[in-house]
Amino acid sequence: MGDGLISIVIKWQGKEYELDGLEGSTSVEDVKKQLQDKTSVRCENQKLIGLKHKKAGTAVVDATVLSDLNLKKNAKIMMMGTVDEEIEKANQRPEDLPDVVDDFDIPTMDEMPTEQREEFLAKIERRVKEYKVEVFNPPEENKKLLVLDIDYTLFDHRSVAENGHELMRPYLHEFLEAAYQNYNIVIWSATGMKWITAKMEELGVKNNPNYKIVAFLDSLAMITVETKKYGLIETKPLGVIWGKYPHLFSEKNSLLIDDLKRNFLMSPKNGLKIRPFAKAHRNKDTDKELLNLIPFLQFLSMQEDFTKIDFDKWESYCSI
Repeated sequence: MGDGLISIVIKWQGKEYELDGLEGSTSVEDVKKQLQDKTSVRCENQKLIGLKHKKAGTAVVDATVLSDLNLKKNAKIMMMGTVDEEIEKANQRPEDLPDVVDDFDIPTMDEMPTEQREEFLAKIERRVKEYKVEVFNPPEENKKLLVLDIDYTLFDHRSVAENGHELMRPYLHEFLEAAYQNYNIVIWSATGMKWITAKMEELGVKNNPNYKIVAFLDSLAMITVETKKYGLIETKPLGVIWGKYPHLFSEKNSLLIDDLKRNFLMSPKNGLKIRPFAKAHRNKDTDKELLNLIPFLQFLSMQEDFTKIDFDKWESYCSI
């Protein structure tokens, strides 16, 4: 290999693919084309993890050339991507799947973290492409992302009352008004859009004059995953929103608040489990969960990387 030539190793699905003799003028797109020949993963389905531009704050795109990247000698880069055949399998409806599943077809369940498994990432890609988001207020570039569940997080949906306000979690509007100062707010419920819209209108959330909601996401934006611990469940992958707004949001500036921890499976570093709000008539005078979260959100808004925060210990970072 001549002087000045670059060699990199691509890791994908436990295998390593060495690319030798690359020139500094070789683009990321050219690298992807070589990987397509070696792995059968189409260029548009590839994601190369760990590429960093020499100029801080500059994004790496397909046109970026290797000489502009911070590449160590014999650098190893992780590739994420799925061949078309596997994507088609992941997108099949349950009724299309065979009745008998050979256990040997899934030998690596839970060997790889759930959020890195190719078949689940393929489902996220499909949601990004196909799920239609009705935007009420365009997201603001200078704000981070806050995604909120409804049932047992903002509202007691099981108790009986004459109107929804009796079942609304205390300090809801104060919480949303404070959050709006630093966050783009998205409401994501594992229910249908009609129910979400009706409930948010009844509680005065959708068109509140003191804060703005970017959008509602419903159950159709969720994906089904299978894990050894939980079995087959639905979860809320923040990757759907990241895919819709790649220039605004990522794991570094996004938070999902939910009463169910399993909803964080595809975004494990970005989930905060809130205490469920139930039996509203008994607890509405003592529940201060949303009030206590306000100073934490203010603290979090000043952090550059949310993945460095232990959300299980959120109360220890800031309390009122």
